[in-house]
Amino acid sequence: MADSLIRREPDADDTIAVEKLKSTAIALRRLVYQLIDIGLPVDPYWRQDRGLSFDLLSSYSGGERVVIGHADGVITIDLVESLDAYRESLRVHLGEPYRTMLGHLRHEVGHYYQNVLVERDPGAARYLDECREIFGDERADYQNEIARHYKFGAPANWSDSYISEYATMHPWEDFAECFAHYLHITGTIDTARESGLVLHADRVRFSVQRDVVPLASYEDAPIERLLEDWKWLSLCFNRVNTAMGKNPLYPFQIPQPVVRKLAFVHKVIRETARKAAADH
Repeated sequence: MADSLIRREPDADDTIAVEKLKSTAIALRRLVYQLIDIGLPVDPYWRQDRGLSFDLLSSYSGGERVVIGHADGVITIDLVESLDAYRESLRVHLGEPYRTMLGHLRHEVGHYYQNVLVERDPGAARYLDECREIFGDERADYQNEIARHYKFGAPANWSDSYISEYATMHPWEDFAECFAHYLHITGTIDTARESGLVLHADRVRFSVQRDVVPLASYEDAPIERLLEDWKWLSLCFNRVNTAMGKNPLYPFQIPQPVVRKLAFVHKVIRETARKAAADH
C-alpha cells in the first residue's frame, strides 16, 4: 500500500538517491501502517483527485532544490534528510530538539488530514470553527507568517502554549505539529504495549501513583488518560536513552493549551474512524 502512494522518486541511475530511498520507504511504510491502524482514510492519488501521494526526491544528487512540504495531497520529502549528519546539522542549526524522517512524514501528513478532514469535508464545518478557535485562523497569510517567524523567531513564552517553536509559525503548522506528536505518542505507546511493557508503581525509582498499563486502544479514552500514561512511559524511555548517552527520546513538555489541541486531533481521528467503520 505504502509503495503505491509514491508518485515520484529518483531516477534509477541516481544510485546515491536510490540508496537513501530505502530507509525513507521504510519510514513511509511505518507511517501508512499506523494511519490504517488508527482508522484514517488513506485514499491514493491514482484513485481520486487530490488524493494522498508522496514525491521522494533528492536535493543532494538530483540537481534541484527540494522543499519538504504538502500541497493538494502531494507530500514532498527530501531524501537528503535520511543522511544522519545532514539532518543532525539542521536540527542543531534550527534549534530543534527532535528531527527524524518519520517525524517529517507525520508532520506533513498532518497538513493533508487537516485539509481533508477539517477544511474540505462537506460535513466538517463543526470542526473548522473549533479548529480556528483552538489553533488560530488558517486564513492568515502563510508567506507573511513565515517571513515573520524567520525574522523574529518564536514568542518568548511560546512553550506555554505550543509543542514546539515551529508550531508558532502559522495555525497550519501548529495543527501539523500536534498531529505529528499524536502519532509519535500513540505509535510509541502501542509498541510498548505490544512489547509487554508495564510500569509497576512499587518497583520504579520515581513516584507514580498507579501501575501504568498501556491500553489496547485509547479510542474511547479521554486524551488525559492517554497523556497520563505517556508522561510516565516517556520518562522511562528518556532515562533509558540518557543511560546510553543519547538525547532524551521525547524532549518535549505538553502544557495545558497543547493538551486541548491534542484532544481536538484525538476527536477528529476517532470520529473519522468510527464513521468509516459504520459505513462499512
